[in-house]
Amino acid sequence: MAQSILDKMPGASTGTVEITDPLNYWGGQRVKPRREKNAEPVFEPATGRVLCQLFPCGSEEVDEAMQSAQTAYLKWRKMAGMERARVMLEAARIIRERRENIARLEVINNGKSVTEALVDIDVAWQSIEYYAGLARTLSGQHVQLPGGAFAYTIREPLGVCVGIGAFNYPFQIAVTKSAPALACGNAMVFKPSPMTPVTAVILAEIYKEAGVPDGLFCVVQGGAETGTLLCHHPMAAKVSFTGSVPTGKKIMEMSAKGVKQVTLELGGKSPLIIFKDCELENAVKGALMANFLTQGQVCCNGTRVFVQKEIMPQFLEEVVKRTKAIAVGDPLLDGTRMGALISKPQLDKALQYVSQAKAEGGKVLCGGDPFVPSDPKLKGGYFMSPCVLDNCRDDMTCVKEEIFGPVMSVMPFDTEEEVIRRANNTTYGLASGVFTRDISRAHRVAENLEAGTCYINNYNISPVEMPFGGYKNSGFGRENGQVTIEYYSQLKTVVVEMGNVESLF
Repeated sequence: MAQSILDKMPGASTGTVEITDPLNYWGGQRVKPRREKNAEPVFEPATGRVLCQLFPCGSEEVDEAMQSAQTAYLKWRKMAGMERARVMLEAARIIRERRENIARLEVINNGKSVTEALVDIDVAWQSIEYYAGLARTLSGQHVQLPGGAFAYTIREPLGVCVGIGAFNYPFQIAVTKSAPALACGNAMVFKPSPMTPVTAVILAEIYKEAGVPDGLFCVVQGGAETGTLLCHHPMAAKVSFTGSVPTGKKIMEMSAKGVKQVTLELGGKSPLIIFKDCELENAVKGALMANFLTQGQVCCNGTRVFVQKEIMPQFLEEVVKRTKAIAVGDPLLDGTRMGALISKPQLDKALQYVSQAKAEGGKVLCGGDPFVPSDPKLKGGYFMSPCVLDNCRDDMTCVKEEIFGPVMSVMPFDTEEEVIRRANNTTYGLASGVFTRDISRAHRVAENLEAGTCYINNYNISPVEMPFGGYKNSGFGRENGQVTIEYYSQLKTVVVEMGNVESLF
C-alpha cells in the first residue's frame, strides 16, 4: 500500500488527494480500526478540506501493537549490529529513492512548503544511515581487577520504546526517534500527532520492505487517551515525546509510575542576539531562518530577536523588506516559501497573539493578518502573512509565550551583560543564537546562555550528527548525535572472579 499512495504523488496537486487506507500498522501490515466510531477529521491545511478520518486506538489495539513490537524485539535484539545496520541502510536507500513522493505526501498532510519537506526527508534518510553506522560500533568496556579478576560491560537494548510525535515534522520525527532505537536493538510503537497521521505508516511499510521483523516499528493513531494508554502500558520500557510543556509534564508523571525512562523535547522561546559588529546580511538571513521555517511552527525558533541599538534601523529595514518578499501560497509549488499553518485554531491563536501585541504597545511592521491566496481552491486554507513586531518589551505576552506561528518579536539592547540576562530570563532553554564577528564574544555568550543549543553566526541548522535537546522547561535527554545511543540502551556490568572468594563470614 505504501507504493500505491506514493505512486499517486507525482501527479497530485493540492486539494485532490484522499486517504482511505487504514492508518494503524502492526504485525507487518496496516490494520483497520476495531471500532469505527469517535472518528476525528484530519484536514489538509492548504485547503481546509477533510483529508481523511482518524479513528483513535483503544486499549485492545494498543495492547496488540505492543505485543507485536515485543515479539519483533525478541528477534531483533539477537541480531548483530552489522546485521541490523544492513537492514537500516536498505530503509535509508528506499527513502532516498522515494524522497519526492514522500515529501509531497508530507506537504499535503502538514502544510509546509515542498522545498522544506524535501529537506526533512533528506534528514530522515541521513539519520537512518548515521545510526546504521553506529549500530556496528556498539560495544562495552573491559576492566582489569586485582588478582586476575576482571569485569566487562555490555550495552543492551531497553525493549519496546514508545515514540510520540508532533505535527511540525511528522516523518522526520518518526525517524529521529526510531533510528537510534532500532540501532540499539529496540522495537518502537509510534503515535503520530492526530493532525498529521499519514506519513508515519509509510515509514512502517518502508522498514518492513527493508527487512525488519514484522512488528518492529508499529504505528497507533489517536490523541491524549491513546497516548495515556501507551505511557501506562507495562511493556513500554521508555517514552520519547516531542510536543508542548504541559503534555510533557503529564507524560513524565505517567511514565514515573512505571519507572520508565523518558526523553522530552518540549517547547521554546529562544533568544537570537545580534551584535552591532555582525555581518548584517547573514544576521538578517539568520533571523528569517530562526522565525519562519514551517510557518513559524518550530520549537527551537529564535523568536526573541535582540538587536544592538546602533544597527536596529538597518536591521529592521532589511528584515521587513525580506519578510514582505516571502512567497506564501500553494505549498506544493516550487516557488512557495511559506505554506499553511497546521489548523484553524492554530492560525487563530497566532493572529490573536499579534492583536494582543498591538494592544500591549507593539508595532506591526509587516504581516500579522490572514492571507488569502488568489487560487480559489486555497480560500479555506490556514494561511498567515509573516509578521515582524517592533516596540516589543520583555514583559509582553508575545515575548514571553511560545506562539508557534510566523511572528518575530524584535527588541533593542545596549550591552552584552544586559542582553545575556534578558535572554536567560525565561522558563525555556531549548536553543539560542548569536551573530558577531568577535570570536571571543561569540564563545563567551554561548557559554553563558542557558540553552541546549547555541548557534554562532547561523540558526536552525540540524545535522543528524549534532545532539539536540533542551534545558529547563524545554525538556531533557537528547535526540540526534552519538549521545542518543545512551538514551536507547542500558549498561550491564559483568564481574568475573578467577580465584577463590574472600569471605568475611
